[in-house]
Amino acid sequence: MRIKKLSIENIRSYENQEIEFPTGSTLLSGDIGSGKTTILLAIEFALFGLQPSQKASSLLRTNTDTGKVILEFEIEDRNITIERSLKKTNKSITQDSASITIDDEKFEESVTEIKNRVLKLLNYPAEFAKKTNLLYKFTVYTPQEEMKQIILEPGDIRLNTLRHVFGIDKYKKIEENTSVLTSKLREKIRLNEGILYDLEENKQRLKEKQNKLIEQKQKQEELLEEYNKSIKLREEKEKDLLEIQEKINKKSTYENEKSKSNVLMSEKKQQITTLQNNINTLNLQIQEAKKITFNEDEFNSLDDRIDFQQNREEELQKEYIQIIGKINSKDSKKRETEQLKLKISGMDKCPTCLQKVSEEYKSNIFKTTDEEVGFLAKDLEKLIVRKNQLIGEIENTKKIKESYRKRKSELELLKIKSENLKEKEQRILDIEKQKSTIQSDLELLNKHIETIDKSILEFSKYDAIYEKKNKELQLAKQTENQSAIRKAEINKEIQFLDIQIKEEKERIDKKLEIKKKTERIRELEYWISEKFIELVLSTEKQVMLTLKDEFSRLFSKWFAILVSDTLNARLDDDFAPVIEQQDYELDYAFLSGGERTAIALAYRLSLNQVINSMLSNIKTSNLVILDEPTDGFSAQQLDKMRDVLGQLQTEQLILVSHEQKIEGFVDNIIRIRKDNGVTGVE
Repeated sequence: MRIKKLSIENIRSYENQEIEFPTGSTLLSGDIGSGKTTILLAIEFALFGLQPSQKASSLLRTNTDTGKVILEFEIEDRNITIERSLKKTNKSITQDSASITIDDEKFEESVTEIKNRVLKLLNYPAEFAKKTNLLYKFTVYTPQEEMKQIILEPGDIRLNTLRHVFGIDKYKKIEENTSVLTSKLREKIRLNEGILYDLEENKQRLKEKQNKLIEQKQKQEELLEEYNKSIKLREEKEKDLLEIQEKINKKSTYENEKSKSNVLMSEKKQQITTLQNNINTLNLQIQEAKKITFNEDEFNSLDDRIDFQQNREEELQKEYIQIIGKINSKDSKKRETEQLKLKISGMDKCPTCLQKVSEEYKSNIFKTTDEEVGFLAKDLEKLIVRKNQLIGEIENTKKIKESYRKRKSELELLKIKSENLKEKEQRILDIEKQKSTIQSDLELLNKHIETIDKSILEFSKYDAIYEKKNKELQLAKQTENQSAIRKAEINKEIQFLDIQIKEEKERIDKKLEIKKKTERIRELEYWISEKFIELVLSTEKQVMLTLKDEFSRLFSKWFAILVSDTLNARLDDDFAPVIEQQDYELDYAFLSGGERTAIALAYRLSLNQVINSMLSNIKTSNLVILDEPTDGFSAQQLDKMRDVLGQLQTEQLILVSHEQKIEGFVDNIIRIRKDNGVTGVE
């Protein structure tokens, strides 16, 4: 990563400023409080946004409502620009908009999304996404006072911090997760043991149910034999009853036959009564027919009378039609005359000659038309009178014709009755013969019924026998039903036992499977708690030991460059600096300010190298920022900073210092000045 340009607007003491950073070592030079550290804070804010413990009010310039930072940098030939802004509201100051442009492709996203993109570009491990920017702080930029604070912290806090930075806290996480896992495994074992506590009872219950099933199957065979006997007995009783039933059926047959014969007798008697009634009716008809006198001459003359009246009706109809035609003609002519009068009354000129029509002419015409209308009215009156006369005559002719026709029908009926007299006398003879035959049939039916009565009496004794046999059959059926119920009950009980045995076996099989799994879990828990955790702790210890040795070696190297040869430095097991002079340890509190600064700087540089060595793929390994690393240095120690900067071998170094002597050790200088509370760059 190489920083190219930083633009600041309303950030702390800056109003609006652009700063370009060249490759190589660059010194931010200026008096104390001039605003050098603000540049470093602005770079960190652009990359990662506000930190959890950082307040936006510490960045936004006083008496301003908005602020902005734009950072341009380069990673492996990719040009990246990040823009973040602050906004002041009535209640607080918050991060506002954020965007990132990668090779001219701009993304406007949330604060968190921009941070995740930056971490991905820097190739920081994913586990650092939710952590404070420790990796950036300990590889790129850590304020000198924070580094001194880490050195003075208690050993366990410092170790946790370094584990966090080195990414070794994963071993502790593994240890914690392992503890949780083993706890869950032990809990699972206890739960499984709770499930398995009655396994032997299950086995005993299964054995008892299997024995009971054997007993029930033996009882089932006995009940089946008893049931088959009851079926056989019932079938025998049914057979006996069927034989008796056949006898009773014969009796029923005779009774049905008697009933049919009685019905037939009743029908025969009814037939005789009907025939006698017919004879009586025919005799009455014969007597009536003999009283009838038929006039042949009157009957023959009726046709001539009907024809005469028919002809007269037709002639009257013709005259009526002619009268109607005349009435219509006269009426039409009368209307035409009246219309002519009306037309002439409203005429001023003749439509043919166009001469004026005189009133005298109109008067003559009116007189002529009135006379003609009078004649037509008289003719119409005569015609209407004749029309009404014709209507009466036609109706009278129809009535006379209808009376003749009615009389003819009466005479025809008398003629037919007279002609049927002989036929009725013959019918009486035929009915008498039919009546005699039916009477003979009645005598035969009476004899047949007497024979049937004897047969019915003979079969009546089987009714009592049937009742007895039926009771015996019902008792046999009851015995069979009871036996069937007992058989069904034992079958159901056996079926229920089979289900219980199957379920018990399934429970036992499940518990045996759980028992196997429990043994495997117990073995796994033992291996994890006794073997794996020991391996993890051993690995962590070995990694920490290797890191401590490398860290201590680098720390001794940098310390030797910065401090006189009379002092030696190394790190103890808690990564705390140990300063020795002629084999005697020196208390940190008794060291000079320059020596303490040298320890912090050596610690900082060695930590940077160790982390970059471990995480060789991170993209910030070629960038180092040092903030006031020489605070309290003597002139001799300041001279040694030349050697320190020469051995860093980093692509881009940004150094903050107010020491003028440092200006001779760097490639570039950016001078910062503060006038009237506003910082500017020369």
